[in-house]
Amino acid sequence: MNGQILKLGIPAGSLQEATGELFRKAGYKITFASRSYYPSIDDPEIQCTLIRAQEMPRYVQDGSLDCGLTGYDWILENDAAVVELAELVFSKVSKRPVRWVLAVPEDSPVQKVEDLAGKRIATEVVSLTRRWLAQHGVQAQVEFSWGATEVKPPRLADAIVEVTETGSSLRANNLRIVAELLQSTTRFISNERAYADPWKKRKMDDLVLMLQGAMAAEGKVGLMMNVRKADLPSVLTILPALQTPTISSLSDPEWVAVNTILDENVVRHIVPQLKQAGARGIVEYPLNKIID
Repeated sequence: MNGQILKLGIPAGSLQEATGELFRKAGYKITFASRSYYPSIDDPEIQCTLIRAQEMPRYVQDGSLDCGLTGYDWILENDAAVVELAELVFSKVSKRPVRWVLAVPEDSPVQKVEDLAGKRIATEVVSLTRRWLAQHGVQAQVEFSWGATEVKPPRLADAIVEVTETGSSLRANNLRIVAELLQSTTRFISNERAYADPWKKRKMDDLVLMLQGAMAAEGKVGLMMNVRKADLPSVLTILPALQTPTISSLSDPEWVAVNTILDENVVRHIVPQLKQAGARGIVEYPLNKIID
């Protein structure tokens, strides 16, 4: 260890546990202590700080943090000059991107963005919303919302711009979506000066590689089996593979070992077929990372 430290921002709030789990799969153990904003990590060259994703781009841009995880939406909202190293598609509910949408009460006369002229819009992404309205030539009053944005129409706002994954919260509050402003996914970002530093760049690139490897392994498992050479063509026609299956010699020249990677949800369908085709000693095993 050369005494250098990489200052890493971990998103606090809804993404915190999902981020910790992703790091664990990537080989880094992050421990969150109650009431502490400085999680521990089993890498002495990394110092973690819990920061709200909304603020992460600003702290990375000004160098308070070398790097961190945040949403693409918050990079745009902060108009932050940062280096995007990777897109990490994970979230608290699904693997789909989150969507920032314009929503109004079910009985609102607003049907399109042009109908918002002169209206009051509540949102957490004020800058993003103002830029979007300007692109459509619409002038409206955009107010910052501190939370519980869904309950503000119609008394406190004519419309809202809110983030959603499934739309269930909007429907529960009798709101309908008029337009989509943006789709956003989690990004690993770096401070420009930090990424120009060779040691920090290598440290960040290695970290991103392991995180991407952990994400690539999600929903995948390894499958290995022994197969008679005479049955090999039949077995190979059954196997869907991430890449060409690995075939290795065994001590018995009549048999080979076959190793492959496939989607976990297809295993239950093809294992009986593999056995019927002649495969024996079939073993399914979990994967933590897949590095291309």
